[in-house]
Amino acid sequence: MRLNQVTAPALDLDLSIAFYQFLGLKLIVKSAHYARFELPEGEATFSLHLTEGEVARAQAPQIYFECVDVEAEVTRLMQAGVAFEHAPRMQDWLWCEAWLRDPAGNHICLYHAGENRTHPPWRLGD
Repeated sequence: MRLNQVTAPALDLDLSIAFYQFLGLKLIVKSAHYARFELPEGEATFSLHLTEGEVARAQAPQIYFECVDVEAEVTRLMQAGVAFEHAPRMQDWLWCEAWLRDPAGNHICLYHAGENRTHPPWRLGD
C-alpha cells in the first residue's frame, strides 16, 4: 500500500495555490474547485478542494512537509511575509519543527527528522 495524496480544504483556491507553489509544490491539476500538486521529492501528492464555511482549526489533521534545512526555509518564508505560530525548535522526539497556517487555516509543520523520521531510537522491532 502507498499513500497517494492528502487533500486539504481551501477557502480561496487561487490564494491557496499561490501559497503552496511558494512552498515549492508543483501545480499539476487545476479546476474551479480542485488543485493537485507534486512535491519536490517522493511520490505522494497534495491537493486542495474548495470548500465553504470554516475550516477546522482544532482537532483537525496536521500537514507535515519535510525540509532539509528548516531554519533556512523559515527564514525564506518569513522574509516574504509568511507568519509562523512557532519558530523552529528541536522536539523531544528528535524532530526540528516550525508551525504555520495556510491561507485557509490548515495547520502545517515544516520539519526535519533525518533518520529519526522512521527509525527513532525507540522504534519497535520488525
